[in-house]
Amino acid sequence: MSYLTKIIVGAIGTALVMTFVFGLSRSISNGFAGFWGGFPFLVIALIVMGMAVYDFWDECIRKKK
Repeated sequence: MSYLTKIIVGAIGTALVMTFVFGLSRSISNGFAGFWGGFPFLVIALIVMGMAVYDFWDECIRKKK
Protein backbone atom coordinates (compact mmCIF):
# COMPACT_ATOMS: atom_id res chain seq x y z
CA MET A 1 0.00 0.00 0.00
CA SER A 2 1.38 3.41 -0.87
CA TYR A 3 2.32 5.96 1.77
CA LEU A 4 -0.42 8.43 0.73
CA THR A 5 -3.10 5.73 0.71
CA LYS A 6 -2.09 4.60 4.21
CA ILE A 7 -2.35 8.18 5.50
CA ILE A 8 -5.76 8.84 3.91
CA VAL A 9 -7.35 5.54 4.96
CA GLY A 10 -5.77 5.71 8.43
CA ALA A 11 -6.98 9.28 8.99
CA ILE A 12 -10.52 8.40 7.91
CA GLY A 13 -10.60 5.31 10.14
CA THR A 14 -9.15 7.14 13.13
CA ALA A 15 -11.62 10.01 12.68
CA LEU A 16 -14.56 7.59 12.55
CA VAL A 17 -13.43 5.75 15.69
CA MET A 18 -12.87 9.03 17.56
CA THR A 19 -16.29 10.35 16.46
CA PHE A 20 -18.00 7.17 17.67
CA VAL A 21 -16.21 7.12 21.03
CA PHE A 22 -16.81 10.85 21.62
CA GLY A 23 -20.50 10.50 20.72
CA LEU A 24 -20.88 7.51 23.03
CA SER A 25 -19.18 9.40 25.86
CA ARG A 26 -21.36 12.45 25.35
CA SER A 27 -24.50 10.33 25.20
CA ILE A 28 -23.65 8.62 28.49
CA SER A 29 -22.80 11.92 30.21
CA ASN A 30 -25.93 13.72 29.00
CA GLY A 31 -28.25 10.81 29.69
CA PHE A 32 -29.21 8.98 32.83
CA ALA A 33 -25.70 8.81 34.31
CA GLY A 34 -25.15 12.57 34.42
CA PHE A 35 -21.75 14.22 34.34
CA TRP A 36 -20.22 12.51 37.39
CA GLY A 37 -21.67 9.14 36.46
CA GLY A 38 -20.23 9.41 32.96
CA PHE A 39 -16.92 10.89 34.06
CA PRO A 40 -15.08 7.54 34.43
CA PHE A 41 -16.15 6.60 30.91
CA LEU A 42 -15.02 10.01 29.66
CA VAL A 43 -11.55 9.41 31.09
CA ILE A 44 -11.42 5.95 29.49
CA ALA A 45 -12.66 7.39 26.18
CA LEU A 46 -9.92 10.04 26.18
CA ILE A 47 -7.29 7.36 26.79
CA VAL A 48 -8.71 5.23 23.96
CA MET A 49 -8.70 8.23 21.60
CA GLY A 50 -5.09 8.93 22.48
CA MET A 51 -4.20 5.31 21.78
CA ALA A 52 -5.98 5.48 18.40
CA VAL A 53 -4.03 8.61 17.43
CA TYR A 54 -0.76 7.00 18.52
CA ASP A 55 -1.53 3.87 16.49
CA PHE A 56 -2.30 6.02 13.44
CA TRP A 57 1.02 7.80 13.84
CA ASP A 58 2.91 4.54 14.43
CA GLU A 59 1.40 2.65 11.49
CA CYS A 60 0.88 5.38 8.89
CA ILE A 61 3.12 8.38 9.47
CA ARG A 62 6.29 7.19 11.19
CA LYS A 63 9.06 6.14 8.86
CA LYS A 64 10.31 2.67 9.78
CA LYS A 65 13.86 1.59 9.07
